[in-house]
Amino acid sequence: MNRRLLLLPIIAVATLPPLLAEKVDMSPQALRETATHVVCGEVASIYRHVETKGHWQYTKYIAEIRVTAVEKGTAIKHGALVYARYWTRKWVGKPNFSSFSTSGHRGLPKQGDSIRVFLARYAYDGFTKGNMDGGFNVIGANGFEDLVNPAPPNPLGF
Repeated sequence: MNRRLLLLPIIAVATLPPLLAEKVDMSPQALRETATHVVCGEVASIYRHVETKGHWQYTKYIAEIRVTAVEKGTAIKHGALVYARYWTRKWVGKPNFSSFSTSGHRGLPKQGDSIRVFLARYAYDGFTKGNMDGGFNVIGANGFEDLVNPAPPNPLGF
């Protein structure tokens, strides 16, 4: 009888669906402080590439944004195009064996959306130590803000 009781928690955990440990959203203030550049604009195009590495399927995106306002940073002009990189991923390995990890960026824009985007260039992007190749990475995981349909306020105050 006791052996059966000991096996119950093991069986319960083994049959749980895969779990992800999502990165907590940054507050608007933390996004602005972390970003090297903050721009507003319209999403002209979105490009994506899907690849599988190990047990994860990654979708890497580039949003082409026509800048209408620059709120932080230099070297970006009104009317210019900015190419912002971001990503998502999903577990494609054996069921019930995913590791605890984030699934990437959230609140992804669509073509035609008017957005504010918090970017990192030669700096920490919310996920890695820093992108040092000169490209613009979207701050993770919530570095997009929809200017037409803003998200409701977070009940936790950020």
